[in-house]
Amino acid sequence: MIEDDLIGSLTRQVKEEVIENYLTERRLIRLQMEDIENAVKTVKLQAVRVGRRLNRLAHLMIHPNMKHRMLDALQIPQPSFWSESAEKKLSRRIRFIRVNAITDRRKFRKLVLESYKRLFAHVGKYQKNHDALREECEAVNLNIRSFQKNFDLLNILNFLRSLDLQTLERKQILGENFNAEELASVDQKLYIKSLSFVGFSIPPPLQLPPPGAVERILTELSEEVYRKYEHQVKTLML
Repeated sequence: MIEDDLIGSLTRQVKEEVIENYLTERRLIRLQMEDIENAVKTVKLQAVRVGRRLNRLAHLMIHPNMKHRMLDALQIPQPSFWSESAEKKLSRRIRFIRVNAITDRRKFRKLVLESYKRLFAHVGKYQKNHDALREECEAVNLNIRSFQKNFDLLNILNFLRSLDLQTLERKQILGENFNAEELASVDQKLYIKSLSFVGFSIPPPLQLPPPGAVERILTELSEEVYRKYEHQVKTLML
């Protein structure tokens, strides 16, 4: 009898140690997931900032028809987060680019080309951060799969359900106490779902041609815009 009690006690101690290890690993996974969530917010904010630079370039086209021609030339997907960004009102949070030239026509052309160069540069930075975040998500998902493989969730659940309510209320499981109703759904609290990168709804990076590849078409568009809307262009550059 004493031997049975001893075996039962040791068995329970081992199971409790397994659960402690489980909870420690689980907390680490949760911290990694929180880091990913914060990184998602940062990358989404960067997407907004890139969108403002596209919006600045689109604003230089003056007329909707010219704007759409510019978007087509740059192969901006429509509809998309980026095309919607181009249609928004010009944000005051984006600085107007200052350029120098002998004539207003040349000044406007330089303004269009410089706006694109800056957009292209920011898209490149966004691409790197976007790809880095995707890799981090894959790394965390790898940790989640390894975590689930290393621990037998069914046995852990059965052990938790074997505890009497007083014991359960006395012990802090997952950082909180469970009552009888919550214990019935404890498996939902224990299970960790893999991260869905697609589910984050992060705008995919633009695939823009290098500035040199579109210099001619942007120059032609700037010349046409200046010829048709000279007054608006001069007002814009004041």
